[in-house]
Amino acid sequence: MHLHILGICGTFMGGIAAIARQAGHKVTGCDANVYPPMSTQLEAQGIELIEGFSPEQISLKPDLFIIGNVVSRGNPLMEAILDQGLPYQSGPQWLGEQVLQGKHVLAVAGTHGKTTTTAMLTWILQANGLEPGYLIGGVPNNFDVSARLGQKTGPNTNDPHYFVIEADEYDTAFFDKRSKFVHYRPRTAILNNLEFDHADIFADITAIETQFHHLVRTVPSNGCLVVNSAEDSLDRVIKRGCWSTLEKFGLNPKQSDWSLQDTAHDGFKVLFQTKEVAEVVWDEDASVTGRHNQLNALAAIAAANHVGVSPENAAKALGTFKNVKRRMEVIGRVNGITIYDDFAHHPTAITTTVDGLRRKVGRNPGTRILAVLEPRSNTMKLGVMKSQLPDSLQDADLVFGYGSASGKDALGWDLKESLAPLGAKAQAFDDLDKLIAAVKKEAKPGDHILVMSNGGFGGVHRKLLGLLQQQKIFFSNH
Repeated sequence: MHLHILGICGTFMGGIAAIARQAGHKVTGCDANVYPPMSTQLEAQGIELIEGFSPEQISLKPDLFIIGNVVSRGNPLMEAILDQGLPYQSGPQWLGEQVLQGKHVLAVAGTHGKTTTTAMLTWILQANGLEPGYLIGGVPNNFDVSARLGQKTGPNTNDPHYFVIEADEYDTAFFDKRSKFVHYRPRTAILNNLEFDHADIFADITAIETQFHHLVRTVPSNGCLVVNSAEDSLDRVIKRGCWSTLEKFGLNPKQSDWSLQDTAHDGFKVLFQTKEVAEVVWDEDASVTGRHNQLNALAAIAAANHVGVSPENAAKALGTFKNVKRRMEVIGRVNGITIYDDFAHHPTAITTTVDGLRRKVGRNPGTRILAVLEPRSNTMKLGVMKSQLPDSLQDADLVFGYGSASGKDALGWDLKESLAPLGAKAQAFDDLDKLIAAVKKEAKPGDHILVMSNGGFGGVHRKLLGLLQQQKIFFSNH
């Protein structure tokens, strides 16, 4: 079958393209921004890419058009598909019907931590010989690709075939406003957390809770829900109805089936019903820090237990886990200064990311965190969370915020005013070069520069690294 994918260069649709190609389909695709690294990854798999959405692509005559949720009415190719009555389907629906059907699906849902937890769970299954298929909304450093079809665990018809998927609550397509994850029909589901987000499509948190309950309704009675016990929002979701085994995880062993006890370097002991069953010791180069990643790992261990991987073997696998790119990823070190790239953009994610780095580097007088932030998600651009920004950055020593003054990423609110409660330690910029110059001027040996954005942020981290390297050469020559 020939599939033509609209919006192919996003991580999710690119993952679908890779899986379809592995399944033996001919795959082509188009997008408004066809550039590396996604373009080179896809082309390496024999997938032809077209820049833009020209209606002439109808002449390719695919058997089915797969539509990403970046496509809306008015898109010239989509209009041609509709006018000619050609067959089309959303990416999540195609994946659910053609790939996930008949497999044991393990889905990871939540406002925060989906990508990291999905990567952790996938690696646990892989390290224990289960060869899962997976689709991760990022680049997992333990694997060469972000998505694969996977294979059965044995030669017999009834041998299980596992598939781990990052289960996003964002809408499916312009013609299907249900959350993507309702198409996946998981047998094991992690509900990591639930906060208000995606203000461009959800009116309030109750609307998101409704979508999460739609997911709960699809888990069979012999399935398992792994749910964060500390989230009131998830408690409300479960109280709407639960028909599956429910296992809770969290810090309080009285409220949780799965809990933890801290050990050194953000490692932890795993407790099941208050009894120690395993211990996680992170690789020192894994870039896994903070309480949020401990809870991500605890949830992954609980989910893996449901498919027969013991907590002890799961914890051992996590000892060789390498985090996803853009999750506290070290871009480089120069002159005693370390630069990190992180995907954090929601205030809660910013809080946990800064806290994780602080736990790692400590509070010595000569150890500063310089937070460099671009609030560019749809929710942040609408200003819904602007009042929460100052509190999320309290643990940073200096804050450099960037808000574009024009264009599609322009903020609809005053960033300087929002950061004002932080006082003199915070600065706001609408010129990227001036922000970079300010950070460079301030940075000194021992500093940790934490760059946070869910976009490219103009390559700030790499530019800073380059400038600091030049500065080092200058000082060494004088």
